Amino acid sequence: MSAVTLTPSLMSGTGLRAVTQHPRNVATMNHLTLLFWTVVCTKLIVDLGVVQPTLSVLPPSRVELEQGSATLVCVASGGFPSDWKLGWKVGGSSRSGGVSDSLGVLGKDGHYSWSSTLTLPADQWRKAGSVSCEASKNGQTQPVTQTLNPGECSE
Repeated sequence: MSAVTLTPSLMSGTGLRAVTQHPRNVATMNHLTLLFWTVVCTKLIVDLGVVQPTLSVLPPSRVELEQGSATLVCVASGGFPSDWKLGWKVGGSSRSGGVSDSLGVLGKDGHYSWSSTLTLPADQWRKAGSVSCEASKNGQTQPVTQTLNPGECSE
């Protein structure tokens, strides 16, 4: 009796081919197939646990403020896993209008980076008291926060 199994096609370098094998060779071929797929065709996944991202908030430019608008950029880097969310608070209140978020980008080190922009009228920026970017993740009790105070930023 012979068995038919799928094995990597080493001759062509791609795809799979059906090979008819004698029963005593099936175990050896299955072991080689498993070894091949383990070495060549798997992705090593290392559990890094939860790593908090580092936040940087960039203030609006003087030129933009002179034109009546204020765009702030929050960059989160070095976080893991990918499900961290960025949010904004203006004067202590959550803000969702005028916000644009990027998708997470996986770095070569296995950590993620994200960005978010907040656009406000220039007078709201000047009167805000504080503007904060927060990175939060389900299951984490405290968000990571970076705050800018408009009065401390030079125009």
